[in-house]
Amino acid sequence: MERRLLLPLCVCWALSAGGAERSGPPNLLLLLMDDMGWGDLGVFGEPSKETPNLDQMASEGMLFPNFYTANPLCSPSRAALLTGRLPIRNGFYTTNAHARNAYTPQEIVGGIPGSELLLPELLKKAGYVSKIIGKWHLGHRPQFHPLKHGFDEWFGSPNCHFGPYDNKATPNIPVYRDREMIGRYYEDFKIDLKTGEANLTQIYLQEALEFISRQQASHQPFFLYWAIDATHAPVYASKQFLGTSQRGLYGDAVREIDDSIGKILKSLQNLGISENTFVFFTSDNGAALISAPKQGGSNGRFLCGKQTTFEGGMREPAIAWWPGHIPAGHVSHQLGNVMDLFTTSLSLAGLQPPSDRQIDGIDLSPAILQGKLIDRPIFYYRGNEMMAVRLELYKAHYWTWSNSWEQFSQGIDFCPGQNISGVTTHTQEEHTKLPLLFHLGRDPGEKYPISFSSYEYQEVMEQISPKVQLHKETMVPGEPQLNVCDKAVMVWILVVSSLAQFWHRD
Repeated sequence: MERRLLLPLCVCWALSAGGAERSGPPNLLLLLMDDMGWGDLGVFGEPSKETPNLDQMASEGMLFPNFYTANPLCSPSRAALLTGRLPIRNGFYTTNAHARNAYTPQEIVGGIPGSELLLPELLKKAGYVSKIIGKWHLGHRPQFHPLKHGFDEWFGSPNCHFGPYDNKATPNIPVYRDREMIGRYYEDFKIDLKTGEANLTQIYLQEALEFISRQQASHQPFFLYWAIDATHAPVYASKQFLGTSQRGLYGDAVREIDDSIGKILKSLQNLGISENTFVFFTSDNGAALISAPKQGGSNGRFLCGKQTTFEGGMREPAIAWWPGHIPAGHVSHQLGNVMDLFTTSLSLAGLQPPSDRQIDGIDLSPAILQGKLIDRPIFYYRGNEMMAVRLELYKAHYWTWSNSWEQFSQGIDFCPGQNISGVTTHTQEEHTKLPLLFHLGRDPGEKYPISFSSYEYQEVMEQISPKVQLHKETMVPGEPQLNVCDKAVMVWILVVSSLAQFWHRD
């Protein structure tokens, strides 16, 4: 497919509320959490109130209580954010089994296709310098690395901090600085599985502060993608935060993240660039209830969690912050999606999205800057299947499935303590002829399906059905990247490991 480059638009930003006018696109800072749930923030009702900085960020910016991910699993949702496209379009899915979630472990051969245009690559047209800090998860082989897809700098890892592994067949996950592997989790970057102690969040914080300071001095616009993973099991926190939360180790990790975000926002203010920096906070998918309560978070009143297309797996905490531009203390009921961050960022940078491919993300700037509401559906995908769709306050399930009986019998439960007959099913149940319909305003927990025979059901489905039909008719799936596992691809990691140990000794 032809890769069409973007042409920058002339954009001049003027600060509202009496601020001084300045030209040039804003810096872009996306704070992406890992498995953090909607209910983990004080501003969303978490009773321990241990996120004062995020709560203040919301009071100074705009809260989005109806914000979604594009997939209830880490790697597909990240691919969607950076491409603005559903995982089934950008290839981050599998056809090995119907509606099966898939991610990128070390033995996966695939990764983000070279034909996809990622956000940092496009932002170069407007002069942005881009850095990713933390978890990439879009392919660990060299051709898939961030610097091959538009990022100028990288500090972090291709995958999550799985492990530790103690055999040569499955090496520990590597950590990179740009193109060089500088060590591995558990070996060079310690994570104590007994206490949960690790200094990684502090390292990621310092990397962010240094990058922001350096870019402010260079007067170049920057895009910083801060994709840390402390709230993904095995959960970790640094020594000064261990034992400080009422919620245990998971809460310790949340408190450290909250403190770090507070320091990042304070740095922007101290450097005098907060009014020229658009910041957005969200998570890649819902809290992993399979790891709760010690290693997982809260999805509030919503049903189930990570891996499912119920609200607990797909609805995410979200805050937009941009002093002088975003009215403080506002709540937007706009339906949003992580894919919108792609399109919105391009818009703020004065760029148009690529015109040679279907972009699923919409530009949220009218909602963020002017308080407008944009009519749009939200599609819930699990693997290669559209499971549900939301339109306004209504959600229709075309398929239901929590996890298989085999998994459930092994103690794997994505919906612990939440058994709703006919909804949380352990077999894949098809409802395409008569979708299960819920009103998420009256019933956010998806407990009470609207009667098929009611006038409300008929009226709502008459609105939803044409949108679903059009969506399916125009869907052109990408080549599935997560179909093939080959442990032989890890051989190169072992070679790099030896070189990394040599460099580390020097």
